[in-house]
Amino acid sequence: MKLRTSEYFITEVFHSLRRNNWMSFASVGTVAVSLFVLGVFLTLVLNMNRLASSLESEVQISVYLEDSVKTSERKDLQKELEKMQGIESVKYVSREEAKERLTERLGDQKYLLDALGDQNPLPESFELTVAQPDMVETAAKAIEKMDGVEAAKYGQDVVKHLFDITRLIRLFGLALMVLLAAATLFIISNTIRLTVFARRKEVAIMKYVGATDWFIRWPFVLEGVVMGFVGGALAAIALRSFYAAMAAKIYNTLAFFPLMPQYPFMNYVTVAIIFSGMAIGALGSAISLKRFLKV
Repeated sequence: MKLRTSEYFITEVFHSLRRNNWMSFASVGTVAVSLFVLGVFLTLVLNMNRLASSLESEVQISVYLEDSVKTSERKDLQKELEKMQGIESVKYVSREEAKERLTERLGDQKYLLDALGDQNPLPESFELTVAQPDMVETAAKAIEKMDGVEAAKYGQDVVKHLFDITRLIRLFGLALMVLLAAATLFIISNTIRLTVFARRKEVAIMKYVGATDWFIRWPFVLEGVVMGFVGGALAAIALRSFYAAMAAKIYNTLAFFPLMPQYPFMNYVTVAIIFSGMAIGALGSAISLKRFLKV
């Protein structure tokens, strides 16, 4: 593309935006609102995915030892567990610690343990965390076969439902993002089509005097990119303020909720929103202009 032609296209873009200022304002507003809604759902889906990952990472295997296991055998077993592939950490829980935990869980009903007196029927155990949640079942079955292990429990039914829920969250989030992106493209392309329709006579005249399709198309595509950039920037600014306010409110009520940290998360979202606006603006202009080039 020649420099003079590039200058003409850029000049034409800004002249067009000035001539059709109200239509351009409506298009930018539509882009901004659509991308803001898309951005809200994007942050929602990513935070849901983070919550799902956090729930999965908290799944543990409780390995209960037989009463006959000696201290030396227990230490050897711990080393063997630590060497297992996929096991991230192994924590020993003594009988005394297990009884203290049970007492805390019972709360006001801890008097139920008084009947035991000094006896402690709770076994020694290990708490294991795994690298990948889907390795829990395989690891538990292998551990149960080891000498000195009475049982390896990981809340089978609960974990299965948990994995089903997290899988559903991810699939729902992906489907939602695809639908919203398609809806955003549809809305923006139809809004830009109104701008192109208002200038259909200009397009027809340029065709009649011999202008090529790409010569006619470039100013409109660049105009769509500019409107997409401005709309995306406005949506990103509003989204950053919205997310900051929501994060502050959530942290005040649910301090331990695994929310995506504002930085650098929102920086990535800002870049994604602005580039999406530019891409959708260009694509919307190209789609909208196609029918008017068939003269």
